[in-house]
Amino acid sequence: MLTEALAPSAIAGIKRDNPTLFSAQRRYLRYLGVFTVLILLYYIYFFSFYGIPFEAVVRGTGQIGRYFMRMFVWHNFSQWPLMYYFEQIAMTLAIVFAGTITATLLALPLSFLAARNVMSTPLLRPISLVVRRLLDVLRGLDMAIWGLIFVRAVGMGPLAGVLAIIMQDMGLLGKLYAEGHEAVERSPSRGLRALGASPLQTHRFGIFTQSFPTFLSLSLYQIESNTRSAAVLGFVGAGGIGLVYAENMRLWNWDVVMFITLILVVIVMAMDKISSLLRAKYIHGEEIGLFAPEERKSKPPVELYRP
Repeated sequence: MLTEALAPSAIAGIKRDNPTLFSAQRRYLRYLGVFTVLILLYYIYFFSFYGIPFEAVVRGTGQIGRYFMRMFVWHNFSQWPLMYYFEQIAMTLAIVFAGTITATLLALPLSFLAARNVMSTPLLRPISLVVRRLLDVLRGLDMAIWGLIFVRAVGMGPLAGVLAIIMQDMGLLGKLYAEGHEAVERSPSRGLRALGASPLQTHRFGIFTQSFPTFLSLSLYQIESNTRSAAVLGFVGAGGIGLVYAENMRLWNWDVVMFITLILVVIVMAMDKISSLLRAKYIHGEEIGLFAPEERKSKPPVELYRP
C-alpha cells in the first residue's frame, strides 16, 4: 500500500514503463474536455437562439425563491377543506393502482410476444416485430395526451385517468418486460426442451422464473412513478388531485399546493418502503431453516470411571 508521495523520478519511471495506460488516460481527458466544451457551446447557442436574456434567468430565479417562501406560510389552515383534499388524494391512488395493475396484467403476455428469444422461429419473428411497434406507439404518447384523448372519449372523471395510465404503462412495461425476458440465461430453457417440456412450460419455468425479479421491480417502481405522475391527469380533467392543484395555482394559493405536495411526498416515501420490503422478500429472498440442525438436548456429563 502506497503511504508516501513518490518522487518525480519514480513517477517518470512509471510513465515510461506503462506508456499504454497513460496514453489512454490522456485520451480520456481529451474526450472529457471536448465533451465539456460542446455542452457549454450548446447552452450558449440555446440561450442566444431562443432569445433568453441572462437578466430573465436571474429574475426568474428570484421569483421562484419568493414562491417557495410563500408555500411554507399557511394562512387560515383550520378553514381549509381538508376532507376534500384527502378524498382527491384517495381517488388519485385508486386511479394509480387500477391503471398500473391492469397495465401490468396486459403487458406481461405482450412482453412474451415481443421477446426475440421467445418468438425465435422465422414464422414468429414478424409477430414480435408487430408487437414491438405497437408498444412503441403506446408509449410514444405522454400520459397527459392519453388523458386528453380519453376525456373527450369517455368524459371527465377517474375512468379517463385509468385508461390513460393503462395505455402508457402497457407500452412502457411491455418493452421493459420483454428486455428482461431477453436478458435471461438460456441454458435452463435448453435443458427443459431436452427433457421434453412444452413451449409454455419452457417459457414459464425457463424464462419467467429468471425474469420475475425484473418484472416485480419494474411493476413496483411504476406504481411509485405513477403516483407522482397521476397528479398531472387532473389538469386535463381525468380526475384526482391534479384538479385541486390546478384550481389553487390559478388562485395563487401556493400554501395549499405545498401542503398537498408534502402529503404526496409522504405517500411516495411510504410506498417506497413497502416496495423495498417486497423486493427483499421476493427478489433477494430470505433464509429458510430447512436444513438447520436440531438443537441437541443437553445431557448430563458422563463421568469417566477412574480406579
